[in-house]
Order: sequence, then C-alpha cells, then structure tokens
Amino acid sequence: MLNSWVSKSAEQAANLQLYVSANINEQAYALIAEALNNAKLEVISADEVDGGWMFGIYGQGVSAKFLSKQFRKLSEQTGVDIAFVDASPVPSLDAAGILFMDMDSTLIQCECIDEIADFLGIKKDIAAITQQAMEGKLDFSESLIARVKLLAGLDEAVLKQVYDERIRLTDGAEKLIKTVHQAGWKVGLVSGGFTYFTSLLRERLNLDFVAANTLEIVDGKLTGRVLGDIVDAQVKKELLIQKSKDWNIDLAASVALGDGANDLPMLKTAGLGIAFHAKPKVRELAPYALSQGGLDRALFLLSRLEVEA
Repeated sequence: MLNSWVSKSAEQAANLQLYVSANINEQAYALIAEALNNAKLEVISADEVDGGWMFGIYGQGVSAKFLSKQFRKLSEQTGVDIAFVDASPVPSLDAAGILFMDMDSTLIQCECIDEIADFLGIKKDIAAITQQAMEGKLDFSESLIARVKLLAGLDEAVLKQVYDERIRLTDGAEKLIKTVHQAGWKVGLVSGGFTYFTSLLRERLNLDFVAANTLEIVDGKLTGRVLGDIVDAQVKKELLIQKSKDWNIDLAASVALGDGANDLPMLKTAGLGIAFHAKPKVRELAPYALSQGGLDRALFLLSRLEVEA
C-alpha cells in the first residue's frame, strides 16, 4: 500500500527520511499522503522495516525538525508515529554519540516510588501525585520531597522486592543500548527516581553513567528524606551538557528519551529529543515523539538502514 506513495518520475535525490509506525491503516494512509502532497514533499523510496516504514523524501527548503513538529497534530489524530530526519542524520550510528534516558516509565515500565508505596498501602495516593508531577502540574522537587516523606519507616528490604518483583525493562531497551554501544556511543541514565535502582540497572545494562536521588536510610529504615540535591529537570539538562564535554562528543550527536515534564529541558537540549510514550504536554512540546512500540524504534531515526535484530 505505502509503496504507491513513491514518485514514478522523481528527479531529485532524497534529502530527508521519514519514519511511519507499522500501525498505519487506510484512513491514516490517506491523511498522511494528503499532508505530504500539501507540503510539497516527494517520496523517492519506500522500505518496510520491523516496526514500520522508512521513506526517502525530497523537500525543498524545509528542515526535518520543523516537519516533525508540523506533522505532530496529524500523528496525534491518527495514532501513528510520524518522524522526519535528515537523509544523513545527526546524531547517527555512523559516528560516536550519546544516549541519555529517563528511568521510570521510559527505560522501565513503572514508577518506582509508586511501587514502593504499594507496600504501605498508599500506592493510589502517591501515584496521583506522581502523575501530576509528570504532567508538569506540580513542582517536581517539592512533590518528590512530599512523596518520599510518606515512605518514612519502611524497611529498606522493600527496595529489593520492588526491583525483583516490579521492575521490568521496556520493550526494546536492551536492543537499543546494545546497538548504540556497538556503534561506540556512551549511555547515561538520569532519573528523578532513586540511586538504589539506577545502580542495579547500571550493572545489569553496562551503562556508562547514572544519576538519581538518594533515599536516606537509618537502621535499615527509610527516614522519609532525600539526601543531597534533587535530580530535577534542570539537573538532567546540565548533566547532558556536562557529559558531552567530559566525553568529548558534540551535543548535536546526543539523543534523549523521556516521558515526563521534568524531561523536557533535556529533550530540547539534545540533538534528538524524543518524548517516549509520554504525557500529552510532553508530546506536544518535545522536538520528536514516539508513542508506538519499544525503545528500539528510536534506532530508525539514527540510520537510513533497517537495524538488524
């Protein structure tokens, strides 16, 4: 079906590439085809990949980032991921780069603080606050302090139970990390969650850098306090900039993935900032948005070629 988009008389080489997720249906197909035509974008080639379609596109005087934002409303309307990058993308798997990820609801499928709270029977209460913070309706640092205070007295052994029983990696996480590592990239995990979990994930996934908040524990019990400065939105952004300098890798060669409002400054700073299965406000404001499939879908924005499983 989507091969019918390809121009039979194309005279130009593709200067853009377009990723469209695999859940496209006939209605979405017609709407996207019309939008491409209205934007005077010529489809040069079409290749089916595991997770969607990749198109070679020619467009005069337009940028990939601008087009991705322009097509965002259509993406939301159809429920289909639509993302444009340059034909020779930067960041790219062909050169060294940086991958920075949020942890809760990005690298892993849950919010750790909500799962910890479940052992006190207050998951519903804390999850409601977490949701508001991730939507940007509450100050992140203040909400974290308030939520952690409610955990006072909990046995530290619960943290291990949460890791063993509740934490599951997001689909495609290991493939994404393995692929960029093989390409010579550095991988960082920056979280508004807790160091107990980021440390275990660092060892498990061979991550190059992690940063998170430290729960105070005295005599084997959580005190309800956080030690040191809180890793908030500004800190995430600053850490990305700092590690770019430390690793001597251009900031333009960085990818950031996150789902919450506290990820937005990092997403806007990275060379490629992707709102991943994110809250509505984050999807709206982030440079890119992927809401279908696993973390490995980001690989299609880093290379023209299909990434091997």
